Amino acid sequence: MNYASDTGDSTGLLSASEAGCENCKAYADFVQKSNAANGLLTGDYHERLKEVSELVRGQNGRLGGSAVVSVGQYVSRPTPTATPFTSKARTYTRELALSPQSGSWVMYEMKQVEQ
Repeated sequence: MNYASDTGDSTGLLSASEAGCENCKAYADFVQKSNAANGLLTGDYHERLKEVSELVRGQNGRLGGSAVVSVGQYVSRPTPTATPFTSKARTYTRELALSPQSGSWVMYEMKQVEQ
C-alpha cells in the first residue's frame, strides 16, 4: 500500500487482492489519482504496522485477522487545482480476510476501524 501511495502504481496491490475486494479497489483508485509521485499526496502518509493479530482460519477456508496501523498527518487532493484535504495523524485497526488463490494468499476484503 505504501508503494502504491508513493508511485500511483497499484498493480502489485491489485494483483495481491481478489477481484471482489471493494476496499482494495477503492484504495487503488485513490492512489492512482492522488500519490506522492504526482504531488497530490504529501506528508506522513505511510502506514506503519504496530501490532498484528493471530490469523484464524474460518470454516470457509479463508484466514481472518487484524493489524493495528498508524499513519501521520498528510494532505491529499484529487486534482492539482482541488482544495487540499488534511487527514490527521491516527491509529486504527485494519480488519482483513485472506483467501487462497493459486497457491498463495490474497486479500479477500479489508476494513478500517477507527480506535
